[in-house]
Amino acid sequence: MESETAAASSSSSSSSSSSSSSSSAATEASCCPICLDPLTDHAYLDRCFHAFCYKCITKWVKFAAAKHPRPLSSIRCPLCKVENLSIIHGFSGGSFQRRYVNQDQRNRCLSGAYELRSHVYDREEEIANNIFDVQRYWKSRKYLWQNMWLQNWLRREIQTITQEEDADVIVHHIQGVVESFMARQQKESLKGTPEQKREEFRRLIFGAAGPFLLARTKRFVDELELFLASGLNIDAYDRVYMQRLSMSSSRDTREIDAESSDQSVQSRFLYFLNEDDGD
Repeated sequence: MESETAAASSSSSSSSSSSSSSSSAATEASCCPICLDPLTDHAYLDRCFHAFCYKCITKWVKFAAAKHPRPLSSIRCPLCKVENLSIIHGFSGGSFQRRYVNQDQRNRCLSGAYELRSHVYDREEEIANNIFDVQRYWKSRKYLWQNMWLQNWLRREIQTITQEEDADVIVHHIQGVVESFMARQQKESLKGTPEQKREEFRRLIFGAAGPFLLARTKRFVDELELFLASGLNIDAYDRVYMQRLSMSSSRDTREIDAESSDQSVQSRFLYFLNEDDGD
């Protein structure tokens, strides 16, 4: 009886510790690494996707630029030291503001969603797998619901992967395969297991997209499943992805910091912020 009580106590302690750790990680991810306050006016560096307050990271760029005799063309992330060309901010739907470190290219507005998706396909790690429950999507038969944003999402993904603006032929081909599969399931929804339906869907999409997307076909099929399972419109889906990219970058940085020295960068940040506020 005592051993059972001890085991229960140990399990409770472990669960509490895990919950505390998760809460701590979430808090870190939602705070600016520079001012240490909750993030306001979210801004992301364009290569590593670490998140900062827009005001804080622009001050950091100004601080770093003042130490060099020539204009900077890129800036090292204060956390991971990766070189970045610009600051992404004002993210809204299919576009965002991009402030270049190079003064000759400042304040350009571009289609940020395409650049975000390009980052997604360039990464080996699949960022959103643990956000959207794909298995539940198939088990709850949500695949029977029509997705009104599918065509626009397909067009953007195909354009991103192929780097071709005119992607209508490929888009309509893949969309036709998806809709044909869904229509067939309306009539045969009770036939076959969710796993079998998922396997058939992935096989059909892989076959339709493979000749056009080549080595990126599997990743495209994975991303298509995630988008459908999310149930979100494109703007909301991108916003979740952007947040997950930032959290992933923060996690990678914490792992690197654990292996390096204990020197804190926050003290240097606070120093330059206080100094700059006096201007």
